[in-house]
Amino acid sequence: MRSNLPRFTALTLIAVGAVGLGGCASKGFVRDQIATVNQRIDGLDGRLRTVEGTSGQALTQAQAAAAQAQQNSQRIDQLGTRVDASEQQMQQLQQQRARRPRG
Repeated sequence: MRSNLPRFTALTLIAVGAVGLGGCASKGFVRDQIATVNQRIDGLDGRLRTVEGTSGQALTQAQAAAAQAQQNSQRIDQLGTRVDASEQQMQQLQQQRARRPRG
């Protein structure tokens, strides 16, 4: 009886080698894949910087608008006070005119 062990061992080594070597990637393939990913990262980095710049400008404009709105609110309050004072003076003048005898 012949032993199948050497034949089985050889087939096993060939199978393991084929599976093991089939999963390896060449250095060129890996470099190409990394280059593609790096290009995408660089593109996203550029877009992110653009967005950061735009958002910074928007924040500056929003802060300026808030300051202007606060200033406008204060001016409106001052004008309201002046209008109230003018109305009171007008009412007083009307009352004085109504009290005077005509004749």
